[in-house]
Amino acid sequence: MISNYKHIIWDWNGTLFNDVEVCVSIVNSLLSKRNLLPLSLEKYKDIFTFPVKDYYVTAGFDFGKESFEVVGKEWMDEYERRKHECGLSNSALPLLEKISSMKIDQSILSAYSQHTLVEVVESCGLTKYFSHLVGLDNIYASSKVKLGKELMKKLELNNGEALLIGDTTHDFEVATEIGADCILVASGHQNRKNLQRCGVPIFDSIKELLGKI
Repeated sequence: MISNYKHIIWDWNGTLFNDVEVCVSIVNSLLSKRNLLPLSLEKYKDIFTFPVKDYYVTAGFDFGKESFEVVGKEWMDEYERRKHECGLSNSALPLLEKISSMKIDQSILSAYSQHTLVEVVESCGLTKYFSHLVGLDNIYASSKVKLGKELMKKLELNNGEALLIGDTTHDFEVATEIGADCILVASGHQNRKNLQRCGVPIFDSIKELLGKI
């Protein structure tokens, strides 16, 4: 499956980087400060979406009372403080090593801000596996489509020559827009029920994906 591609484009948060439980903890602390009901992990994975502003609204935040930018910055400040509580997804390192041994290039395309993406990937000891680390120039996790198109152009890849591996329906949307194939893992920020709408292969985890190579 993976051997058919010239390049693997990885999502970071929730795919290679296991930060889901920390993200739920942070949003619940923000909800609690506003006397709003917390989210269970299952509820979070059911309502999470891009743009994240829509997910915040579903979670209960009222942007008629305060701005999305204020809430988003509060969330990100706490995430930056706690990001080192997170680790790599189970079997992420062996999978990256396996793909590298197959002489297939890899990159990361993330809704994480560029400078912090580079910092965290480096702190995890993974920089050597990637030819490109591509993140956003802001903290508000908007669309990755434009960056993805720029990456495909830089890599000189045609339709079907790249495979995007992610954990959300937005990753599928990005893959479709940039001309990449897509597979998804259900161990990240969205549940299998939501991912199934995309009609692409879904794996329960990175570990399961590794076992299929």
